[in-house]
Amino acid sequence: MTAIPQPTMAMTEAEYLEFEQKSDLRHEYINGEVFAMTGASENHTLISGNLVTALNIALRTRPCKVYPIDMRVKVIPSTLYTYPDVSVVCGDSQFSDNEFATLLNPTVIFEVLSPSTEAYDRGKKFQEYMKIPFMQEYVLVSHEEARIEQFMRGEDERWILTIVAGLDATLAL
Repeated sequence: MTAIPQPTMAMTEAEYLEFEQKSDLRHEYINGEVFAMTGASENHTLISGNLVTALNIALRTRPCKVYPIDMRVKVIPSTLYTYPDVSVVCGDSQFSDNEFATLLNPTVIFEVLSPSTEAYDRGKKFQEYMKIPFMQEYVLVSHEEARIEQFMRGEDERWILTIVAGLDATLAL
């Protein structure tokens, strides 16, 4: 996404899904508008890959699956289709179709922040993610410094923020 996302086209949800299946590029879809997603920087890509590796190792004895950026997530009840940097599902994964291409029930979503996406990831996208009833945590990872922000859903539906910083810092999920 760009700093000020500009839709590349408008279409129905069904048209988007057909279009996305044939496209070599990834696109986000919200409220009838399609947004081309830009490529990631080297740091962004390395951080995302390291997250997938670390999570797979940490969760190997738990009934959880780690999905890299190519797993599309649909936010219900809105019409947002997006590609988080990393998604985790603990328990059975639920998909919107028989293609297993659109995940409905992420437990944790990770986004690696970049200058062009940070405001969107913190704002509108987080507002949409909060609608996912299964989601328990939203984790923002800086690509400019050793800093992670974890938002955990509390029992009263409030989101509790924990920040860790530094190369020796750890975060419990």
